[in-house]
Amino acid sequence: MKKLSIKQILSVSLTLFAIFFGAGNMIFPPAMGQLAGTNYLSALLGFILTDAGIAILGVTAVVLVGDSMTDLGNLVGKKFAVFLSIGVYLLIGPLFALPRTGSVSFELAALPYIGSGNKTLFSILFTAMFFLVTYYLSSNPNKIVDVVGKALTPFLLISILLIFFSTVLTVVKGGEGIIGKISEPQGAYASIPLFQGMIEGYNALDGPAGLAFSIIVINAIKNFGVKDKKTIAKYTILAGLGAAGFLALVYFMLSYVGASTMTSFTNGGALLHALTNQLFGSVGGIILGIAVLFACLTTSIGLTTSFADYFHKLLPNISYKKISALVCIFSFIISNIGLSQLIEISLPILIMIYPVTVSLILLSFCK
Repeated sequence: MKKLSIKQILSVSLTLFAIFFGAGNMIFPPAMGQLAGTNYLSALLGFILTDAGIAILGVTAVVLVGDSMTDLGNLVGKKFAVFLSIGVYLLIGPLFALPRTGSVSFELAALPYIGSGNKTLFSILFTAMFFLVTYYLSSNPNKIVDVVGKALTPFLLISILLIFFSTVLTVVKGGEGIIGKISEPQGAYASIPLFQGMIEGYNALDGPAGLAFSIIVINAIKNFGVKDKKTIAKYTILAGLGAAGFLALVYFMLSYVGASTMTSFTNGGALLHALTNQLFGSVGGIILGIAVLFACLTTSIGLTTSFADYFHKLLPNISYKKISALVCIFSFIISNIGLSQLIEISLPILIMIYPVTVSLILLSFCK
């Protein structure tokens, strides 16, 4: 029986972590930490339980019943399984999350340096390059662990670690500028921080992504030479737990950063911009931009790979690369034209599907 080394399990865990960790996951914890103040650890625990917790349970649920979301849906019926799988892949792919990775990375990583002049032109150029890179790095799904887990994720983690440790050192020295004493909690975070964190974690809508991304983890473990179903399930669960651990650690660092800022900001993005500019000067924006860009890029690669892999199996006459190209072209167009309108339509549908996916996850464990 083939056994994986700790290094191999770690690389799969880092890949899954990076795919889950998009720009929204980077921006929300600092905002939550600032609102939660001295209660940020309780709020953080609630957020982790319903964000990373449900997402990793989704990965586990799929591997317990088979090797794809369709196998999970088959617990209800074959027609339902196809309907659910297509719906989830479309919603977290080209109809919602995928175009947003391009537009958000432009707004946070590039727009602060180019200003509002010629914004449309620069957006087109930036997102064109973004989705070209996504297509290139997604073109060989067997290499996704090497591309994401070993190449891109370290840059993302180093950027976040720099921000965290610099904040800690500033706090230890007594604070400076916007960084200082942790403030008192606000709103619901003052009375029910744990449950408010759970609500916000659920609203992050990462649960359905766990069902979609499971195929990446399972294929990665198979590519290491593991064939036995029980062994694949074991390593998938271990990789999922590892990814959850990385997510929890990064969420802690970003929540602490938010809790340590004394000035009120409208959102987590503005908070991080102000904080990195204070800590690192003009270089701060570059560090933050790199972190956001890699967070968006790793998620974009994961979404494209899982989407193309599923639809290639559903429509074997269409090649994997052709589906990857089509979804990247569509996402590029939508990210520049009509993304907000598309989100208005697709987001309510995704919110409706979410309870169904959670019910299926629970059903798989009952089975």
